[in-house]
Amino acid sequence: MNFSWIIRHSLALPPFYVCKIFTVLRDDSSGASATQAEKEEADARSIYVGNVDYACTPEEVQQHFQSCGTVNRVTILTDKFGQPKGFAYVEFLELEAVQNAILLNESELHGRQLKVAAKRTNVPGMKQFRGRRPNPFFGSRRPFMPGPPMYSPYGYGRIPRARRPMRYRPY
Repeated sequence: MNFSWIIRHSLALPPFYVCKIFTVLRDDSSGASATQAEKEEADARSIYVGNVDYACTPEEVQQHFQSCGTVNRVTILTDKFGQPKGFAYVEFLELEAVQNAILLNESELHGRQLKVAAKRTNVPGMKQFRGRRPNPFFGSRRPFMPGPPMYSPYGYGRIPRARRPMRYRPY
């Protein structure tokens, strides 16, 4: 799958699904989708570059990391409007180039201090699920079962100020 195929077929997708990816130096036109092992191997040869200037081009990022090793691909991600998100991924041909690139952490490019780290492999299903929080004003999903009467130690209808529930009062 090459870059022109992505451009031709991205018009059929809604704009929030389209993410521009700039690729430099080498184009993998293998046609088959990469397996999980191949993705992990490519992630091991890649680095994350944060705080990249919005006006920075992939060629400039490639030149900045050329001293570390042979750059295979530079990917600058953009939002749905085509504006760069401010970070990039650089993939090298050699595994040793990643350690050399990490030494360029806090180096400057376009007057901005870069944050360089090894790329993490995305593990599907690792998103933290927080679940639903109970709403004290809505009640529970259990049916109301009356129990023995509870008498307030403060008197009928009185609740201490610190124990009053916070209610939304728009006026």
